[in-house]
Amino acid sequence: MEFSNVIKERYSVRKYKPDMLGEDDLNAILKAGMLAPTGCNYQPQRIYVLQSDAAIAKIRALSRCAFDAPVVLLIALDETADWKSPLEAGCRAGVQDVSIVADHMMLAAWDRGVGSCWVNYFKPTEVKAAFGLPENETPILLMTLGYPADDAKPLSLHHESKELSEIVKRL
Repeated sequence: MEFSNVIKERYSVRKYKPDMLGEDDLNAILKAGMLAPTGCNYQPQRIYVLQSDAAIAKIRALSRCAFDAPVVLLIALDETADWKSPLEAGCRAGVQDVSIVADHMMLAAWDRGVGSCWVNYFKPTEVKAAFGLPENETPILLMTLGYPADDAKPLSLHHESKELSEIVKRL
């Protein structure tokens, strides 16, 4: 698919077919995340593929926004592995890096006919404990993945955008 079409047509899918993702599709999506740019290429993202019945049941109990996706990616930040600015204390690239990785995976998914939804509706401390993440890792987002149901559609607000002049300032 043409890249401009991918970014125009992609929407957050909240209704999925029950079919498990094909390994080729899943691996291509994960590899797109691996190719994403990160600060100094430190790659602080840690991606957990939740696909077993037990893992899916656990994440659905922790977030109502896991929907009925057959796969959920738990994307965490390794707090010891991200770029830290020498110019200002506390200025770090980790959350941005993880976000870029997630966006690459979402666009790669859509290009392969796989729907996704970025989910922030969860308690990171509970998810971290439930899945036994190490102390140095912080869950940043969940990403649902699956083939969109035949009646899946974007939310009504999806097609509404602010004017460019409202969000861009030329200096």
